[in-house]
Amino acid sequence: MASAPSLVILAAGRARRYGGVKQLAPIGKHGEAVIDLLASDAYAAGFDDIVIVVNSDSGPKIEQHVAYHWPKDHKVTFAVQDQPRGTVDAVLAAEDVLDLTKPFGVSNADDLYGRAAFMLLGEHLASSPHHCLVGFELDRALVGDLPVSRGTCMVVDGVLTEIVERRNVHSTLEGYDADDGLEPVSLSPLATVSMNLWGFQPSITPLMHVAIEQHDFSEDPEIQLSTFVGQILSTTAIPFDVLPTRSRCIGITHAKDLPVAQLLVRLEIESEKRPEYAFAE
Repeated sequence: MASAPSLVILAAGRARRYGGVKQLAPIGKHGEAVIDLLASDAYAAGFDDIVIVVNSDSGPKIEQHVAYHWPKDHKVTFAVQDQPRGTVDAVLAAEDVLDLTKPFGVSNADDLYGRAAFMLLGEHLASSPHHCLVGFELDRALVGDLPVSRGTCMVVDGVLTEIVERRNVHSTLEGYDADDGLEPVSLSPLATVSMNLWGFQPSITPLMHVAIEQHDFSEDPEIQLSTFVGQILSTTAIPFDVLPTRSRCIGITHAKDLPVAQLLVRLEIESEKRPEYAFAE
């Protein structure tokens, strides 16, 4: 039987809009951090080891938090992203400690995707040779009313054909708009969006190295996973399956989002979509 997949949690962001260590924002009913509930969901879905990519500034604080709050029998490894060069570079920062004989998931550290979404991801990685993306509905992937960025996805027969990063996405009286100069301005509440919950086969890492080598960091200081995958879709026939979910993605972008996110977590507990305590099975 194949071993369970790993999960790479991208926690190296500087969280300038939030104004603190966003990954440790107390979102749970008993003060649990975002990253605590995220990891709890991943372990419950069958991911058997976690690699957390941190930066050198906030990394020690996150590492201390994990050592104090997470169960000792769960495998956790840390990797450091030396420079803020985007999420492709962050994944490669974990390469030396990842078991690349098996598939792995990738997630943000400040988004709570829900156990159902992690179950979808884990089941796909255990049964399919394809890379994949968990696709969220736009109106279930926004918290608060301040503008955010979202990768909008074109999907044909369950396969990703295009992904476009839309910026300044915000709610209006009629729905959702993106003030970024792109068309269409208005976005459907049911539009499929990426929240950076990916599943990759080991064959992805050589392609990431090529993307990093070819990227002009003097012109664009970061290369994101959505951009990287978009390049693959436009130049190769490599399939990316889209796993649609109706789970709500509870994310923290701005400090103002925290009370809303805390309320949404409590509602999930009341509806028995998650246990009251992190790491409770």
